[in-house]
Amino acid sequence: MRRCFNTEGACNPHVNYMVDIQDKLAQIKKLIDIGSYFTINRARQYGKTTTLDALADYLNKEYIVLSMDFQMIGDAKFATEYTFSRSFVNHLYLLVTNPNAPVDGLDVSLMSELKHVADHSDSFALDDMFIWLSQLCATAEKPVVLMIDEVDSATNNQVFVDFLAQLRAYYLKRNKFKTFHSVILAGVYDVKNIKRKIRADEDHKTNSPWNIAADFNVDMNFSKEGIAGMLREYETDYHTGMDIEELSGLLYGYTSGYPVLVSKLCKLIDENITGTEDYPDRKDAWTKAGFLTAEKMLISENSPLFETLTGKLKDYPELKEMMASILFEGKDIPFVATNASIDMAVMFGFVKNSKNIVTISNRIFETVLSNHLLSEETLGNQMYDSALADKNQFISGGRLNMELILKKFVETFDDLYGDANEKFVEEVGRKYFMLFLKPIINGTGNCYVEARTRSMKRTDIIIDYHGEQFIVEMKIWRGPKYHEEGEEQIAEYLDFYRLNKGYLLTFNFNAKKEIGVKHITCGDRVLVEAVV
Repeated sequence: MRRCFNTEGACNPHVNYMVDIQDKLAQIKKLIDIGSYFTINRARQYGKTTTLDALADYLNKEYIVLSMDFQMIGDAKFATEYTFSRSFVNHLYLLVTNPNAPVDGLDVSLMSELKHVADHSDSFALDDMFIWLSQLCATAEKPVVLMIDEVDSATNNQVFVDFLAQLRAYYLKRNKFKTFHSVILAGVYDVKNIKRKIRADEDHKTNSPWNIAADFNVDMNFSKEGIAGMLREYETDYHTGMDIEELSGLLYGYTSGYPVLVSKLCKLIDENITGTEDYPDRKDAWTKAGFLTAEKMLISENSPLFETLTGKLKDYPELKEMMASILFEGKDIPFVATNASIDMAVMFGFVKNSKNIVTISNRIFETVLSNHLLSEETLGNQMYDSALADKNQFISGGRLNMELILKKFVETFDDLYGDANEKFVEEVGRKYFMLFLKPIINGTGNCYVEARTRSMKRTDIIIDYHGEQFIVEMKIWRGPKYHEEGEEQIAEYLDFYRLNKGYLLTFNFNAKKEIGVKHITCGDRVLVEAVV
């Protein structure tokens, strides 16, 4: 059976192409070796289950690993501590005695006795269960590690909080009573601070007994080197002749190593692009052009991940406002972990802390968010309607005429907003250019804001169209010296993209400005500048 790229469920190295995560497993093991209790809370499709499966194998020589999944315990079992305790013991027994993968090193007769007691007692409570679990740990041949996946499926239940309290109590008394050497709880929500209201009293609203948890700071994103290793495995099988250095750089550059996005792009190239008219074989598909085609396909999907991303904007209007100000105005939003919107966005993997500034996690998410926010403003927007009416004139021979786009944008913007004040232009000028651009490239190309240059003064837009890239720097006029520095900056930036032509869009509030488009020679490069 041929191996493939997997985006659904846990990955298996025997059937899936995978990034080597041995370095991450080694970091996690350090926490386990010192007996830490901790949570792995990451967004959906972040590789948590795959990591736990690999970790269980990685620890097997030194520890007895009990790997459970709370999805296998239905909501009804959390109704009372008695039903939960019985269900927990039954699932544990199933795990320990599984004939296909039995857990060695535990006293099976003791486990059987525990199951019998749980099954035949209507008052088998959490404290009873933990007494038996303590005996299991005491008689085990090696230290016992408990791992529970999808643990957040139970966080709105009081029984779960009481379960955490028992874990905490035994952890604090582990010098007197044998207990689990280490406990790992994995899910989207961080159970260190359960914020769902379980009881009526306010004190209990945000209380969680999981304050014993150690910080988990292992970076679970794929590295560029890890992605390259995965591509080398694929190349060994198919001999495509791909430039692994270039493609691993593209995959990392667009996703920042977000696991499911990396796998999805590879899967699209392997299964959806290879064999098409433009990419008849794998040699053609595993190229920069093939990658950009895959990226466009990914952006156009209405995946559950993207639905969650845009859905949170509806649930949290202040989050939506924050995203818009970052994307279109270049504002620096201070990273405050206690802010509910920021906390939610981090938990779902949409933003990250970059030098105490809120930063959108990756280029793919930036594009999805930009497209979504812009789509809400297209109806009745005069900039959008103007470009839509004239869009055919901007494409010639399948190529984008960027100079003509800038020229037409300058004319349209001046006609509609030539008398607008400086504040208006600073807030919406760059967004209106992206609105103008959207109907022209829609369906064939993509554009995104380059995070490294986003600021109140300067924003670079990268446009991908039919495998060709365009760099457009949008600037607010701040005087001739700053403007000259900007010209030098974009010339240097063109080096990075190996381009000899760049574009500047300057929003100038000087009364004596000259509106229009001109060419500037900067070394061996040509800059096309449009002034609004």
